[in-house]
Amino acid sequence: MIIADYEKTAIRMEELAKLQGGYLGIESTRNEIGITVSYWKNIASITKWKNNIEHTEPRVKGRNKGYQHYQLRICKVERDYGFKR
Repeated sequence: MIIADYEKTAIRMEELAKLQGGYLGIESTRNEIGITVSYWKNIASITKWKNNIEHTEPRVKGRNKGYQHYQLRICKVERDYGFKR
């Protein structure tokens, strides 16, 4: 998977995720490594996103041709706070 294709796909997946029920937000960085964290209302929303047909194709392509390493975590956020100067 070439970088330009990856960026285009990542942007489309973010647009698509925003249309899904239960979507709460996303944080992403793509420097030496790519990290994307998406937030969902509940496990049913996560499952629906996983099973979204348009999301499935690039996910499979990334595993088979693009990524050297792939890690998925499903976590429950109990508390989130901070500040910014």
